[in-house]
Amino acid sequence: MTITRFAPFRSPLSDVALLQNRLNSIFQDFAWPTSQNNSSESLATGSFVPAVDVYEDAQKVVMKVEVPGIKQEDLDVRLENNTLTIKGERKFESEEKEENFHRIERRYGSFVRSFSVPQTVDTEGVAADYENGVLTVTLNKKAEAKPKQVKIGIGTGSQQQPQGQTSKPKQVEASTAA
Repeated sequence: MTITRFAPFRSPLSDVALLQNRLNSIFQDFAWPTSQNNSSESLATGSFVPAVDVYEDAQKVVMKVEVPGIKQEDLDVRLENNTLTIKGERKFESEEKEENFHRIERRYGSFVRSFSVPQTVDTEGVAADYENGVLTVTLNKKAEAKPKQVKIGIGTGSQQQPQGQTSKPKQVEASTAA
């Protein structure tokens, strides 16, 4: 038989709060498997995943990565074996003492994002630009992957008559060889 503690003035919601705290600690351990048990430390040093927009037109594939607060020299963009890898690190500014912070919600730490690049991309035609906290990676397409427009010649199949004139059927006589 299990012995339970009797608390006559305990709020029924305290059990729910206890359960929520236990579940939060389980999910926190799952999300950050390293020894980051201190919640303020995990917020200050936890890794983050920057948002990425990818779009394509007839000439190129463009990726825009939101990396505000990261210096250009802390970013690394590589294209190897048809995989584009973007690495970076947002460093925690330790100019202020941590005791003075009331709340730290921004994520700090390093990140790595990898993307498969389609075969239609020219691996030599890659450019990266960093402006206002947005990294833009432009991947030009190969010439054979770009759409081509073919002109159709007019007048090769049937001849057009000037407007107002109608063509009359021609009568052809068959000759017989006797």
